[in-house]
Order: sequence, then structure tokens, then C-alpha cells
Amino acid sequence: MIHTYLNSAGVTCSLGENKAQVLQALLSSTCSSPVLSDDYSPDKPVPLSPVSTALPPIPTRFSSYTTRTNQLLLAALDQIRIAIDHAISHYGRSRVAIIIGTTTSGIAEGELAISHHRQHGSLPAGFSYKQQQLSSTSEFISKLLNTSGPVYAISTSCSSSSSAICSAQRLLANGLADAVVVGGSDALCQTTIQGFNSLGAISKTFCNPFSRHRDGIMIGEGAAVFLMSRDPDMDKHGTPVCLLGTGMCSDAHHISAPDPTGVHARQAMQCALQEANLGINDIDYINLHGTGTVQNDRMESHAVHSLFGEQTACSSTKPLTGHCLGASGAIELALCWLLVSDHNQQGRLPSHIWDQQPDPLLAKINLLGDQPPGIPPSIVMSNTYSFGGNNVSLIIGSRQ
Repeated sequence: MIHTYLNSAGVTCSLGENKAQVLQALLSSTCSSPVLSDDYSPDKPVPLSPVSTALPPIPTRFSSYTTRTNQLLLAALDQIRIAIDHAISHYGRSRVAIIIGTTTSGIAEGELAISHHRQHGSLPAGFSYKQQQLSSTSEFISKLLNTSGPVYAISTSCSSSSSAICSAQRLLANGLADAVVVGGSDALCQTTIQGFNSLGAISKTFCNPFSRHRDGIMIGEGAAVFLMSRDPDMDKHGTPVCLLGTGMCSDAHHISAPDPTGVHARQAMQCALQEANLGINDIDYINLHGTGTVQNDRMESHAVHSLFGEQTACSSTKPLTGHCLGASGAIELALCWLLVSDHNQQGRLPSHIWDQQPDPLLAKINLLGDQPPGIPPSIVMSNTYSFGGNNVSLIIGSRQ
């Protein structure tokens, strides 16, 4: 097996605008109060987890790609730009691929354009249809970096950026690229928030995964980007983290509900373990999908329990970041990257934030409480599930 490495990572979300802020908030279990807003759901306020910091502007020469999703992406990309530029210089522009996962792209800008057209009979000045194309994200990054390797976007609902990471691994393994800029970005917009509202899937208060009182998700926004390559030393100033195993499968059970048995979610975890040549006792921590919906948490608890029992430490970080939809897989893998890299000097793991009221109908799993400092985790797993039954499990480690 050819090993691939997450040489560098950049992340921005409601926890912070860079890796240092995000890690500090993650390990201190700083759960920012959700913003109760009806900005995206008129007359029906819902809890949201937005990015509150200022975002970098899109350069004028790329104005047709001006979207909040791309601004979030740029904020994450800027954190690893030096490493990316080095990879381009080392391998050549045609050997660097760009793969971005998203579900919203520029839908928010399209919504504003439609509203403007209804009021004024014309689209607003500067609006480009390119803004709301899913490919806007990856095309923007490719043009910004001036690369000529493979460029595409992936949209598989909430597993979009996890699927993108699997796709990046395949490009590297098959020699179709020498380095990949890969990740995900999603911004808040009316379409997704009202869509989840219509499903009755948004919490009335806050995200409360695996509780008997859980009542839905809290939607957030953000972005995370990685530089991936086959060279562990590509980023001389970074910490090489190995992508040890990936697992993907599809329930084909229901368009929006998971298979309640969790058998296919278990299969994704087993595939990742098999590819990594690891056993269940090798996993130090599992970052759960943990959305706080009735069906997801029930399914995931059974899947995790059936494979790992009650021993493996796990938590959902969605009460901290919100559910960032297509960006959630990359953001949560970035959190795991921070845990196993030398950034995590304290050796802490993120606590599971909830009301500590277990649901007796769920299978028992080891949800973390406050943990004292210890040895940094060596190998961790991150789970992501989505509409259509698309299941992805990723395993990364500080050693191969």
C-alpha cells in the first residue's frame, strides 16, 4: 500500500479562525452559544453556529467566484499557502490536483440574486451564474493557485468533503497527481436551513447528541483544507499525519434516513480498519458523526457498539462547531489532525458536550467526559454519514 500524508491543514469554523484558536476551544470544550436567528428561515428562528470573524476578500480578478463559501475556503487555504506553493514548485503545476467537497457553493448568492430580480426585474450587478455552480469552489482554488492538474468538486451531501479526501487518496495512489489540495467548505443559506426545517431535523435549542432529549441538528458553516502527498516531509515546517485507511459504502436505504441497523456504517469502519491493517484496539479515539437527530444517533450508536463495544473513547464535536454539512467531514478530520499532531501538547481529547441524559434505546458507547491531560492519541477515526446512505470512515495517525 502506498501511504499518503496530510502534510498541512488549515481550518476555520465557529471555534476559531485558525488552528491555534480551534484547538484551544476544542480541548477546553468551549461551546459558543448558538445564534438564534431567522435570517435564513423567516418567522422561524433556529439555532445556528456561524463564523463570526472577518473573512478575506476574493481578489478582484476572480470576482465571478465571489461567494461566502469561497471566502471561508480562502481563509483555510491561506493558513497552508506556503506549503502549497512549495508543492507546486517541487512537482509542477500539472501534478497538483484540486478536490473540494461542498453542498452549498454559492447558493446564498443565488438566493440574493433571485430576490433582487423579483424586486427590480433584473439580476444584481456583478452576479455570475458561476458563483452558484458546485464547481465554483475547486475552480476558484485552481485559478488562484494557477494549477493545471485535475480539478473537480464532490457533492455527496454531508459526506462531501470526506468523499473528496478518499478521492484525493485514489489520485495519489494511482499516480494521477503528486499532491492534492483537498477539503470542503459550506456557508449558511436559506435553501439548506429551510430544507432541514421542512424535515423537522433542526433542533429547537442546541445540538444534544445521543441524549434522550435530542431533537435535531444545529447547522454551522466553515472550511478545512489539506495538502496531501505521498511525501511525509513535503511541508518542512509541518507535522506529517498519515492517512492510514479509508472506508466508503452506501446503504441505498432511504433518501434522507439511515439504515437503522447501522450495518453499512459498521462496514465503512471495518473497511477503513482493513485498509489500515489495524484492529479495533488500535483506535485511540473516534470522532462521531453525532448529529443529534433521533435516527442518526440511534444508528451510529449501534454501529459503533457492534464493532468497538463500550471501550473506545468517542465524542461528537458538532455541539462545538455545528453541523457544517458538506464541510463537516474535512473540518472534523482537521480536528482529528490537530489531536494527533504535535499541536496537541496536552494530550487531551474533546469532551462530548450534552445534557448527560442517556437514551436507553441506544447502544452503549464510551462518550467522553472531561479528561485530564495524558498521552496524545496516536491513531484516530472520523465518521461521516449523509443522505442517500453514503457512509465514510477515515483513519489517520501520527505514524504509519
